[in-house]
Amino acid sequence: MTISSNYLKRHTESLVKDVGLERACELTGKSKATLGRYYSDAPEHADRFMPVDSVAALEAASSYPHVTSALAELRGITLSYDTNTRNSTSSGVNADVIALSQRFAMLMAEYNQSMEDGIITMNESKRLLRETLAIQEVLLNMKLNLEEGVT
Repeated sequence: MTISSNYLKRHTESLVKDVGLERACELTGKSKATLGRYYSDAPEHADRFMPVDSVAALEAASSYPHVTSALAELRGITLSYDTNTRNSTSSGVNADVIALSQRFAMLMAEYNQSMEDGIITMNESKRLLRETLAIQEVLLNMKLNLEEGVT
């Protein structure tokens, strides 16, 4: 399995878990087993990926467009939310800077804890990824606030 395949499968799993397995089944019309195959890293499921219509349905109900973001990142593209569809509100750039420094501190704390034994486990990696995504969202809010100030 290629690095990009693993990357997409991890983000597919994040998307399903974000929405919740039961709800993901309802929204996509797929069984738990089928959804599991889409993010399984087992060799027999290496070429199975979630259909685009299922991704769209889940991302509409999720807190973050996990798969769309992963696809963009694989192409070196940066996404930004439309200001009318932001998931969270911000009190301005100053509040964003404070939130960014707090999130970065949390990321560094997770990293420090993960490296105590010199190995980053799968669960530790997932926690680091969650913190990285949180930083990304804060940076996006900051970008939008700065753009609002310029226009």
